Amino acid sequence: MEAVAKLRNYPTSPRKMRLLADMIRGQQVEQVLAQLEFSPKHPAVPLRKLVLSAISNWKQKNEGGDESQLIVKTIFVDGARTIKRMRPAPQGRGYRVRKRSNHVTVIVDTKEKK
Repeated sequence: MEAVAKLRNYPTSPRKMRLLADMIRGQQVEQVLAQLEFSPKHPAVPLRKLVLSAISNWKQKNEGGDESQLIVKTIFVDGARTIKRMRPAPQGRGYRVRKRSNHVTVIVDTKEKK
């Protein structure tokens, strides 16, 4: 039984978040939490909280289940709203600044037994 957790409208670019998402995809949750705790990238903190939330959701669904076999089955990052701002530029012009945000979805599940 899989469990889902979502992070909506986090104010960092999707590309920066995808670097972390690619790093943890398919790994056991204990390794994921350790990697994210010591990662220097700033989106690692909310991503770690999101993985902890997914683990908690899985515990709610599977009372008495063994969480040591949990893996990050799926994680994907989608673009969210973009706030457009103007920055002053030379000769009376203005440069557009796009402040991006993203949505992250994490799905955890137990490892498949073959």
